[in-house]
Amino acid sequence: MAKAQTASTQSEQIADVQGTSDSRNITIDKVGVKDVRHPVRIQDRSGGDQHTVATFNMFVELPHNFKGTHMSRFVEILNNHEREISVRSFRAMLQETRDHLDAGTGHIEMTFPFFLEKTAPVTEVKSLMDYQVTLVGEIVGNTVSTEVRVLVPVTSLCPCSKQISDYGAHNQRSHVTVSVKASAFIWIEEIIDIVEKQASCELYGLLKRPDEKHVTERAYDNPKFVEDLVRDVAGQLNQDERIEGYVVEAENFESIHNHSAYAQITYNRSH
Repeated sequence: MAKAQTASTQSEQIADVQGTSDSRNITIDKVGVKDVRHPVRIQDRSGGDQHTVATFNMFVELPHNFKGTHMSRFVEILNNHEREISVRSFRAMLQETRDHLDAGTGHIEMTFPFFLEKTAPVTEVKSLMDYQVTLVGEIVGNTVSTEVRVLVPVTSLCPCSKQISDYGAHNQRSHVTVSVKASAFIWIEEIIDIVEKQASCELYGLLKRPDEKHVTERAYDNPKFVEDLVRDVAGQLNQDERIEGYVVEAENFESIHNHSAYAQITYNRSH
């Protein structure tokens, strides 16, 4: 009993500096913590769970009359969820962040590696491929908006090089990043499928020689400029009524230049 009273007395004596008023009359748009790593559970399309580690950025708006926010509360929210953070619980965590820090707006970014088992096209040897996924969420008042961002590595082969060369054509690894806002749930795998089908060829974690021959020839038969990549992916996204808006980016890490080629398309269905 004496210990409890001592702890209570100490708590009362420690000043809450963050909670004091500020006279500069300037609101801070985002204040919080970055690069906090925490275990998460992600459900995949097959019905299984992937246990991985995500990096979190968590922010709230700070009104002009408060000196600071309580940084420890962001980490408390993550720890309260233990390992049960999932894509479906992401929206609830947004609400909790805003309410727990008594803020008007809240913003969370959650980035994690997502793994798919892929089968090589000829030998059918199995291996894992990893993709970088980011969930971005924001709550303003009672309105919650979320976005799924997936980075898909693929192969692209240059149509110009193929046309002008007597033999061969230069190709490169490309990163296609798709950021989607949707009115209904979309599996991460659906976005990956769209991108890989529009590339010169998809990538695999493991290939034997017959597989290497197959993917090399497939890319040669399916050349794509960086402009082709973003247009073809955008064309597929336009057909999905669940998608309200998107950004498609493609970056080709050129094999014959010391720079990258880049293209981007932004679309909002309401505009």
